[in-house]
Amino acid sequence: MTETTATPQWHVTGDWFDVCKCTIPCPCSYAQAPTFGDCDGVLAWRIREGRYGDVALDGLNVLMVSSFVGNVWGEHSDAYAAVFLDERADDSQREALGKIFGGEAGGWPAQLVGMLAPEVRGIEFSPITISVEDDLATWNAEVPGRVVARAEALTGPTTPEGARVQTLNPPGCETGPGQVATWGRAVADQVDAYGFTWDWEGRSSKHIPFDWSGPE
Repeated sequence: MTETTATPQWHVTGDWFDVCKCTIPCPCSYAQAPTFGDCDGVLAWRIREGRYGDVALDGLNVLMVSSFVGNVWGEHSDAYAAVFLDERADDSQREALGKIFGGEAGGWPAQLVGMLAPEVRGIEFSPITISVEDDLATWNAEVPGRVVARAEALTGPTTPEGARVQTLNPPGCETGPGQVATWGRAVADQVDAYGFTWDWEGRSSKHIPFDWSGPE
């Protein structure tokens, strides 16, 4: 961890979503053990607005591939990750993304990295495409040739037309306290990168906004 005196004030807001191995709904968001005792997941962040000191981060993307065994909010092991950062970022933006999403800049990401990525298999700057429909009907992410994550909003026989299935204040919210999770179903969850290999179509997905600041 860098000294907070060396870290500028920063603030990022945007969209986060995942697709994972768990059946719907993923128990991790309820601070419970994953469905099968372990979990493989793709986590994607789209920064709508952000600054790291004087460095603007609007529109940049970050994606993580992660696996772990046990309850991520309690005792767990074998937690590994690989991180893809937006290749469109200039040198200052790259440094800022690395500090924030590497946990060095404090705030909520520092806790998240400690849980999900105590061991990082690789970090690289890559083309990352992330899209989220304004009505949360679908959300998608891709790193060409490495990762495909696509989901559609969960619905069912009693869901009103256009309504979203949501959880208020999920007790294991991956983006921090006080958010709203919108549940979905993965229509694609394919990974082949840094030793992570899976295809979990039809499993759980959720979208949650994030609003982070630091270094406190």
